[in-house]
Amino acid sequence: MDPFGAIADPVRRALLQRLGRGPARVVDLTAEHEISRPAISRHLRVLGEAGLVSAEDVGRERHYRLEAAGLQPVRAWLEALPGASGPRIPEHALDGLDLEVRRTGRDRRATERDTQQTKETGS
Repeated sequence: MDPFGAIADPVRRALLQRLGRGPARVVDLTAEHEISRPAISRHLRVLGEAGLVSAEDVGRERHYRLEAAGLQPVRAWLEALPGASGPRIPEHALDGLDLEVRRTGRDRRATERDTQQTKETGS
C-alpha cells in the first residue's frame, strides 16, 4: 500500500501522530484507542507495508516507531500544490520587524519614564 492509502484512515493517522512522539508497544497504542488490540495490529501492519512504521523486537515486546522518510511522497505532493505553502518571508523583512519592535518598546519605556518623572516632580 502507498502512504496515501495508509493515511486515509483516521486511526492510522492517529497512530502516526502518537508514534511521532516516540516508539510504543501495541498494548500502549491500544490503550489510547477504543478499538481492539488485533485491530491496532492490523493498522500497524498496513502502516508497515506503506513504509511508515517499523517494528523492533525488544525482549518479548515489539516496539513500533515512525519512519518519517516514508511520508516523503506525501510531503512532496503537498508542497507541489499551488498555494499550499504561503509566501516565504525574506530574512531581511524579519530583521526589519525585529528592529521596529525593539524601537517601539524603547520609545514606550521612555514615555512611561517621562510620565513617571512628571508625576513625581509635578512639572
